[in-house]
Amino acid sequence: MNTATITNPIIWADVPDVDVIRVDTTFYMVSTSMHSMPGCPLMKSENLRDWEIVNYVYDTFEDNDAHRLLDGTGIYGKGSWAASLRYNNGRYYVCFSSNDMQQFYVYRTEDIEHGLWERSVIPGLHHDPSLLFDDDGRVYVIYGNGDIRIKELTEDATAIKPGGIDQLLLEGGREGINLRIEGCHAYKLNGYYYLFFIDWPGVGNRRRRQLCYRSRELLGPYEHKVLLDDDMDYHNNGVAQGGIVNTPDGDWYAVLFQDHDAVGRIPCVVPLSWKDDWPVLGEDGKVPLSFETKLPAAHPKPLVISDEFDYEDDRLALNWQWNHNPDNRLWSVTQRPGFLRLTTGSLATGVLQARNTLTQRTEGPACMGAALLDTARMKPGDHAGLVALQSHFGTVGVKVAKNGDKFIAMSVNGGNGEEKELETVRFHGRDVQMKIHFDFENSKDLASFHYSVDGSEWMPIGGVLNMRYTLDHFMGYRIGLYYYATAQIGGHADFGFFRYEKTER
Repeated sequence: MNTATITNPIIWADVPDVDVIRVDTTFYMVSTSMHSMPGCPLMKSENLRDWEIVNYVYDTFEDNDAHRLLDGTGIYGKGSWAASLRYNNGRYYVCFSSNDMQQFYVYRTEDIEHGLWERSVIPGLHHDPSLLFDDDGRVYVIYGNGDIRIKELTEDATAIKPGGIDQLLLEGGREGINLRIEGCHAYKLNGYYYLFFIDWPGVGNRRRRQLCYRSRELLGPYEHKVLLDDDMDYHNNGVAQGGIVNTPDGDWYAVLFQDHDAVGRIPCVVPLSWKDDWPVLGEDGKVPLSFETKLPAAHPKPLVISDEFDYEDDRLALNWQWNHNPDNRLWSVTQRPGFLRLTTGSLATGVLQARNTLTQRTEGPACMGAALLDTARMKPGDHAGLVALQSHFGTVGVKVAKNGDKFIAMSVNGGNGEEKELETVRFHGRDVQMKIHFDFENSKDLASFHYSVDGSEWMPIGGVLNMRYTLDHFMGYRIGLYYYATAQIGGHADFGFFRYEKTER
């Protein structure tokens, strides 16, 4: 049998706050999705290397003006954070907290790949939670930043258990710390309770590192060690935060992530061994760039895809996510077969406030996305095109002036989300193609913008965007198809295709 060679990172794209389990021979992974909908993407793999999106936990989890991007601010950088994935007695559980809602959500299903998820809401923020199903049938959530708390849940994990444990569990260090312990992943193994955290010390290398606390008693006392303090020789960005999982052959691995600037936070797999009942990560304290496993080889599935929009019904491929809650009345891939039709139903001041922006991730070391736009049904004041989406965004597309004249324009965030045009070109046609090149090699983090009126000759437009990962969005750059109105609603923008290429490392 051919076996899989793992090369880090396993995914060179924004898949942060990963949590991984194994059920029989299949691994499942959940990650943070914040303001992207549907959310909490679920991926599966047979070898920890080749991952495929198979489901989402929810289409949307709240319905208000902020989640619908109608309050002028949205939930950028908020939404769902750091989900915990567990399997117990035939049922899958995902939980997370929402910073904007100040609530804790627990979802359950018996079919992780195709099932619907039952939702329970518990008041109060439970930062970076981890579910723990103990041997005696009791269920806990362990959470917090610096001060780590434990709270007992009912056996079905849908509510706080009346009279159950609810207390401070342990305190992280306070002196010289930039980031106190957080990112909990909890396990009961071989008679020990293991709690995995990250911290960011204020002295020495000053980068994120992976810690482990352990105790034979649930409520402690806990002893701890630094398990990993390594950056894979990449800009002093530590590889840390995630969970551990074993294979059917009994080998152990940690699945962590590393900050890679504008492309986002990218997952890595680290070999794990045991010594004196302590986990030992990496090889001589380092994350190997490549290593052999006993896991089966498999064919990789694309994380980001091209799309001709030739669907039989209005259900998109799982690779797509909307920016905030979509208005499902105002998009279709069946009204005009072979086209994604976006219709305006509200006014927006710029692309960050545009409803129904449809996005996918970008990937390193470099990638390119292109789209065909039919402008025939756009109205005066409308804007449509491609966006390199983060707080410091860049767009290339068509805008229609108040008198009906059309212009191809490239814009960036000029401050406070307002679009600053760097170049406009008068456009007399109907169809135009646009593309954006992304270069993330060694954190170069540059995007360039082009257009074509005939599909063969491409013209650069505007300037090069210096991409920046900023915490107000807290997400790697995505490429999106956008359409919004500034003057009147009811126009259409028809996208005939989205074509994507990535540079192989």
